[in-house]
Amino acid sequence: MARDTMTERLDMNDIGAATVRRITWRLMPLLCLLYLVAYIDRQNVAYAKLQMVGDLGLSEAAYGLGSALFFIGYCLFEVPSNLILERVGPRIWFARIIGAWGLVTLALGFAWTPTSFYILRFLLGVAEAGFFPGVLYLLTLWFPQTERARAIGLFLIASAFANAVGAALGGLLLELDGLAGLRGWQWVFIVTAIPALLLVPVVLARLPRGPAEAQWLTDAQKTWLADTLAAEGVTREHANPLRALGDLRVILLCIAFLGFPLSAYGLSYWLPTIVRGFGVSDAVNGLLNIIPWLTVAAALWWLPRWAARSAGSRRFMVGPALIGALSLVLAVLLPSPVFQFAALCIAAAAIFAGQPFFWVLPGRFLTGAAAAAGFAAINSVGNLGGFVAQAVVPKIHDATGSDLAPMFFLAAMLVFSAGAIFLIERHIPRGLSDRFPVATSSDSL
Repeated sequence: MARDTMTERLDMNDIGAATVRRITWRLMPLLCLLYLVAYIDRQNVAYAKLQMVGDLGLSEAAYGLGSALFFIGYCLFEVPSNLILERVGPRIWFARIIGAWGLVTLALGFAWTPTSFYILRFLLGVAEAGFFPGVLYLLTLWFPQTERARAIGLFLIASAFANAVGAALGGLLLELDGLAGLRGWQWVFIVTAIPALLLVPVVLARLPRGPAEAQWLTDAQKTWLADTLAAEGVTREHANPLRALGDLRVILLCIAFLGFPLSAYGLSYWLPTIVRGFGVSDAVNGLLNIIPWLTVAAALWWLPRWAARSAGSRRFMVGPALIGALSLVLAVLLPSPVFQFAALCIAAAAIFAGQPFFWVLPGRFLTGAAAAAGFAAINSVGNLGGFVAQAVVPKIHDATGSDLAPMFFLAAMLVFSAGAIFLIERHIPRGLSDRFPVATSSDSL
């Protein structure tokens, strides 16, 4: 009898490993590609800025305001978008999102005044609202808690590659200045809009609404996944999803997350300006900016796998934040551009490395539409940090005359988030995700 039980358990482990592996290979490449394109369309303004500010008569502060308006539109429409997603399904809603952001990005290539730039950046935030938290919610339907941090890490790697590709692409597209009578910054927006528009039919054809519709999962795999998710013990704490927005834990996670996007966007938007201050050309600037984002990709790949062999998750949220803060400070204090750039690379990796573990936390106590609303609320409020970064960083630059001085502000916000997470995480129910067993499927990826 004991041998039969052990054999049955081994069989279930085999089914689980095969199920997660198949989901990862079938689902994650498309989601990562979508996020890569979204992130490029969000960040391309950092390279367009190098020419656009002169053409549109923008000061650094005015450019920062226009860039930051993205986050206002994003924040206002994030929760409604995610609630619609939960009702209509990811296939239709993600196709709507990427089609809309592709059209707005294309329109940015023909902005003619500061006001048109402001309006289109706001509309880009409206168009993209709901995609990132929608994917986080989607992953709760497809991955058990023990696999979720690694799945989120894989997804976030797309943002690192997006920054790397965007850096190289942005610098090279600026060199097209004058082609067909268009400025280089216009080509940046036009070219980066095309992939989003081309992906609309791909999403409609290939993204299932949920595991039950996935023809590439066997009946046994669907049963295993449904049973595993049901056994994880997440209770439906909020029958009305909007009540999740008043949950104290959701509010505290909104506050705690603030420093991560603030520092990430502050660094990614300002990095091309810092590197240009080293005296390099636009093309070399773009190529050098690949390096920090490759370090981010490496950290997002390696850390969740190392964490799978450790107990507890708090250290993997707090530790990277503190390392990132220290690296940002060193980037200001170190004496040469080479050392400064190396510190910025480490900071970029650290800022992103702890986020997969942070995004496991809401799934400990939220499910269904409440989870959709909770993820959206945390992400939208946290991403107001992007607005703050774009409003404050240029002002610090203008006040000090230093490209590196704003790094002190970004470092302080990371320390704030690290402290907030350290205090909050212990009050969120622990689940299977904290045990991080040496699971399998992701190790072979």
